Amino acid sequence: MSDIELAIIGGSGLYNMDGLTDIEELDVTTPFGKPSDVVTVGTLHGRRVAFLPRHGRGHVLSPSEVPYQANAFALKSLGVKYIVAVSACGSLREDYAPGHIVIPDQLYDNTKKRETSFFGDGLVAHISVAHPFSPELNQALAEAVNAAGGTLHRGGTFITIEGPRFSTIGESNAFRQWGMSIIGMTTSPEAYLAAEAEMAYACMAHVTDYDSWHESEEPVTVEMVIKTLLGNTKLAQSAISELVKAMGSWEGDFPVHSGLRDALITDRAKIPPHLIRELAPLVSKYLA
Repeated sequence: MSDIELAIIGGSGLYNMDGLTDIEELDVTTPFGKPSDVVTVGTLHGRRVAFLPRHGRGHVLSPSEVPYQANAFALKSLGVKYIVAVSACGSLREDYAPGHIVIPDQLYDNTKKRETSFFGDGLVAHISVAHPFSPELNQALAEAVNAAGGTLHRGGTFITIEGPRFSTIGESNAFRQWGMSIIGMTTSPEAYLAAEAEMAYACMAHVTDYDSWHESEEPVTVEMVIKTLLGNTKLAQSAISELVKAMGSWEGDFPVHSGLRDALITDRAKIPPHLIRELAPLVSKYLA
């Protein structure tokens, strides 16, 4: 499956797009359990592309229940090098309006109960995530969104909250004072696990609302989120198509693709052999 280099994590309907052919479903098992759903793979502009519904088909998993480790490990085991996350977000800035798309360049984790690493139990890694979103993939994604006709904002810090509830007005105003730009419930630990698996990660964040801080707008509701997301589905699909079409011009080996090289610090003789076997898709090139 090494020909599957690009994966899209997002809603369950994203793969229902024009031009996607030779569709198959892959049932993947990982040392961290099953991913959110089967991985749908299809051919687009001559490239094999994987699609994974983050919350499962039918949206059956809350943000805290998403098996983030299994999702990232499953994609890595298929040979994926690049991940585009399609996410809903609330805006914490006046100029990032509902219907717009943000490609953030920084991330703040405000979650409380999620597994954020593949490592531990005898194998320690300290991955660098100073730049949690791949600058190279961000650039390619921005060009694709522009080509698709989206209203785009580049940069900003994406704060991830635990959910599943939305923020109080007090919390929303505090996040604005911290300098956060957009808010969501799933980007952490997704981005960190992608980094540990040496996969470039970028986020196409669709602004659905102004969270709860905006005095002249209604506080965010599920109805508001779904309405905006449905309206943006075609735009997301078009941007994905443009990204794949231009892949020959932007693909390559990025710094993140060797991010574990200096991160694994445990003495090789002290690492339990079963961990080396289980984590082979992540560590085999360093611990073979």
